[in-house]
Amino acid sequence: MDPNKNAEIITRIKYLMKEMGLRQVQFAERIGVDTSNLSKYLNAHMPMGDSFLNRIVVNLGVSKEWLLDGTDLPFGKVPARIDLSDALPHAAGNATPVYDVDATAGMVSGRNELFDNGNIVGWVNLPNMNPNCRIVRVSGDSMAPVIMDGDFIAVREMSNPTQIYWGQIYVVQLDDFRLVKYVRRHTDPNMVVLRSENANYDDMDVHRTDIHEMLLVQHILHINSRL
Repeated sequence: MDPNKNAEIITRIKYLMKEMGLRQVQFAERIGVDTSNLSKYLNAHMPMGDSFLNRIVVNLGVSKEWLLDGTDLPFGKVPARIDLSDALPHAAGNATPVYDVDATAGMVSGRNELFDNGNIVGWVNLPNMNPNCRIVRVSGDSMAPVIMDGDFIAVREMSNPTQIYWGQIYVVQLDDFRLVKYVRRHTDPNMVVLRSENANYDDMDVHRTDIHEMLLVQHILHINSRL
């Protein structure tokens, strides 16, 4: 592999580690490689092959186009959809907390209310779940069929809140309510477009200063209630 391209891939891998809040040991465990080998890759002491890169793509849900060339988005435009069966009553290992709150509820005071520990009703232990994620419920059909009424989403805060992954799904906190929408570029750099999946809902043009907080939707979790 060309040394310059190799260096660019290393930079993107380090970016992933920072965004996901993972140290080298944790990152190595997530993608299933030896920690010492990961260190050699990151220090350009060992060439990266398809096997190593595919481990990152498969185990972390990363776009291979982005990893190789910096094009596309780091993660797929539609988050992974997971079948959520039973929530654990107590924390276990690296389990993710499930909150008995609606991500789209109106007239809210903000993230502190959303993630109050008193709202935790269980824990879910799933592979490849970012350790910084928190799971909340979604109501309404504006994002159907990608996110259905009653589905759960795993969201996480970004280390750099000014960085927007255009085309990704976010929980967007405005003055009086939250929305779960795609965030798209606007012709005015001071604005963003909030877009629904359901074509019955119109786009919303929102000024960036009106957005108090954005949480990235990392996973969509579906409860299969069929017996």
